[in-house]
Amino acid sequence: MFEDYRMRVATKSSFWILLALVAALACVGLFFRRQHLKPVTITGAVTVKDTDPRKQLPLAGVEVSLAKKAGDNAGETSATSDSNGFFSLKLPRGLRRGQPLTLMFRHPDYRPLDLQEFAGDKLYIVHLVPSRNADASNRPAITVGNVRVRYSIQAMRTVDVGSAVKTFQVANVGNIPCKRQSPCSPDGKWKATIGSASLDAGPGNEFKNARVSCIAGPCPFTKIESDDFSRNSQKITVSARDWSDPTTFLVEAEVVHNMQSPIEHQSYPVIFGAALSFTLPTDAEGVNLEADVAGETIIFPLGPDLFLTWASCNAKVNRDRNSVYRCELKPGYRFQ
Repeated sequence: MFEDYRMRVATKSSFWILLALVAALACVGLFFRRQHLKPVTITGAVTVKDTDPRKQLPLAGVEVSLAKKAGDNAGETSATSDSNGFFSLKLPRGLRRGQPLTLMFRHPDYRPLDLQEFAGDKLYIVHLVPSRNADASNRPAITVGNVRVRYSIQAMRTVDVGSAVKTFQVANVGNIPCKRQSPCSPDGKWKATIGSASLDAGPGNEFKNARVSCIAGPCPFTKIESDDFSRNSQKITVSARDWSDPTTFLVEAEVVHNMQSPIEHQSYPVIFGAALSFTLPTDAEGVNLEADVAGETIIFPLGPDLFLTWASCNAKVNRDRNSVYRCELKPGYRFQ
């Protein structure tokens, strides 16, 4: 009986193991089927074609599309490169990895390119050749030189708006014993008086470099009791101790106003070939390009549309929130 029991247990164990293997194979097959049916997305970047890698600038606004075959009823498949030249193109469901395809790249300022490739998990790096207008090439190019970038940043500034002066007197009679009746002289011998004065700079203002001094009377027998001059504030107070005859004190301070105002900055772009690049802080305002065009210095405001008569510009924001600008000369212009 024991042997029969062991055989039955072994038979059941084999059955469950076989069932588990079948289920695992089914899951693997389902996984690979889904992966095979999953649409393929290809990614890449478009740059200017140049033998110098520093001049292979990213191209924005390039239309990337998939060439249709005869009888292909799939919908339109296209994408547009961003300011960094990046594009992401989702292929039709019928197109699988390893199958041949033709990618078409179109931009009005560059020669069209049809790229024969295979669908796969790779980075597609494409270089386009500029197409120069024949009429413009027959005319002398207009020179652009001495390009400067001007912008402003809002920052806190301290402006001097005046000064404040005040005197106060501490009235006391000298040579009167203290007899432990506060206030007394520092040694506790003579009767003393404490006087004080306050200054107010007004709303939005504050005092700076405040100071107090004894200017009349027996000053050697006085002591500055307290002041809050160590910090700049709208109101300041000072008190003084006198244990002799009446004394007079002078309080002086500069009045300043803290305000937020634009601070002008200037930088120079980096020029490679027919394009320039520069970066700006995220809080930059009023961006202008100042350049000598055909020998004349002109300021070109770079508004939200990034329009220049002599260059095509684009911008993107980095992860550090700084902005990267790229401008490429239009046909008929050249850097000096």
